[in-house]
Amino acid sequence: MNILQVIPQMHAGGAECTAVEVAEAVIANGGKAVVASAGGRLVADLNAIGARHVTLELTTKNPVSIWCNAGRLARLIKEAAIDLVHARSRAPAWSAYWASKRTLRPYVTTYHGFYKAGFGLKRWYNSIMARGDRVIANSKFIADHVHAEHGLDHAALRVIPRGVDLEFFDPDRVTPERVRGQRESWGVAPGQTAIVLAGRLTRWKGQSLMIDALTGSGLTASVVLVCLGEGEGKQGYQDELQAAARAAGLTLSLPGHTTDMPAAYMAADLVVCPSLAPEAFGRVAAEAQAMGARVIVADHGGAREVVEDGVTGWRVTPGDPNAWRGAVQAALALEAEAEQALTIAARTRVRMLFSKSQLQNATLRVYKELLH
Repeated sequence: MNILQVIPQMHAGGAECTAVEVAEAVIANGGKAVVASAGGRLVADLNAIGARHVTLELTTKNPVSIWCNAGRLARLIKEAAIDLVHARSRAPAWSAYWASKRTLRPYVTTYHGFYKAGFGLKRWYNSIMARGDRVIANSKFIADHVHAEHGLDHAALRVIPRGVDLEFFDPDRVTPERVRGQRESWGVAPGQTAIVLAGRLTRWKGQSLMIDALTGSGLTASVVLVCLGEGEGKQGYQDELQAAARAAGLTLSLPGHTTDMPAAYMAADLVVCPSLAPEAFGRVAAEAQAMGARVIVADHGGAREVVEDGVTGWRVTPGDPNAWRGAVQAALALEAEAEQALTIAARTRVRMLFSKSQLQNATLRVYKELLH
């Protein structure tokens, strides 16, 4: 199988990481993996596994540029003898759709996000992600959303959760030095508690909510709130977070992006995912559970499928600082025996349901279903 994946860019994110993992599986099965995007740090990962990256300006939403990109992709499909096209985001998905029609190639989409449509034109724009010969949803929550939003028959839908690389996210492979290095880079002193929120620095991820939740908790003097992730140029929001933390007497660390997430999860005393809007899946929660971390998620979206409340972690009312305050206090007070039971249950569940190999094998089955 020669597979072309189309995505806006290859920075660190769930869709981008999945593109690398699927490319790896295609190559391991004797195929050729091509990824078209505007570039990014994960292009190096594609090169390392033997995939080919083609740089195209696929972040654009300009209709003329989208149409021109369709022609460029059609030429690439013919030149690289591509058998199937797989799109992972809306704007480039339109280009990939027209390119697949011109070249008579099967067309697959992965519905990675909970796309809102407040009016008809936006719903039509979003509908491209439901026009695949097969449509992959990364959670049951997203599959239900696609069915309700676009009327897509469940027969064309395939639920394939995002995968966790259990060789990379393996506690036994993380040295104490790596864990200590993470905490030192965050400015966490010995005896302090590190609460880690991993995700882009954008309001809907809930960084402000966590500051509100920790205010008045009695923990502000001993806690460092570590918000891992890139600011995406939103300096105003970062300044707002710093000001709110100072007013609360809370230490806030904004270290940016880290490539050593396994050590980061192990360095955390608690991992929180307080997203104000539903997550399509909940990759951070799955990875953190694989590393044995205590995890709290907002009780909506795909995260509900990742965390079994009270068994592998906790689910909390979205957007309610009082509920989050109580959950944080309870999680940090968990006794050693209960924590061990939670860790074992979490790691077992991730291995059973959310492994990288499960994602890879299921995606290859979708490709074979269309090609053979």
